[in-house]
Amino acid sequence: MLCIVSGMVRPRDPAVRALLLERAAHMLRIREPITLRALVAGTGVSTMAVYTYFGSMDGLWSALRQEGFTRLETSFSTVEITDDPVRDLTALVVAYLRNALDQPDLYRVMFDASVDLEDLPAADATLEHLVETVRRGEDGGRFTAGTVPLDLAIQSWAIAHGLVSLVANGPLPENTLEHCVPMLTALFVGAGDEPDRCRASVARGWTRPTVALRASSTT
Repeated sequence: MLCIVSGMVRPRDPAVRALLLERAAHMLRIREPITLRALVAGTGVSTMAVYTYFGSMDGLWSALRQEGFTRLETSFSTVEITDDPVRDLTALVVAYLRNALDQPDLYRVMFDASVDLEDLPAADATLEHLVETVRRGEDGGRFTAGTVPLDLAIQSWAIAHGLVSLVANGPLPENTLEHCVPMLTALFVGAGDEPDRCRASVARGWTRPTVALRASSTT
């Protein structure tokens, strides 16, 4: 990618783009309004950099939304793959919850459908982690043959999304997340897993994440 500065063409610096995205994510965390001038304040780059790297403030929001899915992908990628797909599916849900709690404002932007994503297939690919794990469960006899992996993956995602939204950006305490355990267990048993074995696997994969301490802006 190229940009023009003082009549010269030079490569765009991905570090500047990353800096502005991190700055915007930080401003979301501390509830600071994101304006053009506030965004670049203290970064050492000019307001023109926003147009150079994002085209507009709308482009910045699109990139910020994409960044949420990029970080979710990173969280999913850290989950250990074991020979117990039900445990692994639970661990992916935990990673989802932790990602949302660590950056609740960025998490909210991820699902702002009024803003286009930069790379929709890349965002959709995050769900594939769950789909592949369900597929392993079906292949291993944990889920009934004929289970639709995408459907069970979406249902698992929906449980996580519903509960964490009430905690990360809502009124309920973090122990609300413990409801994931019986809800996931019921979902997986309904998909064909043996109840006692399912409960043991969910227990192995479950660790309730905690709400991160959030910095507050100074007045």
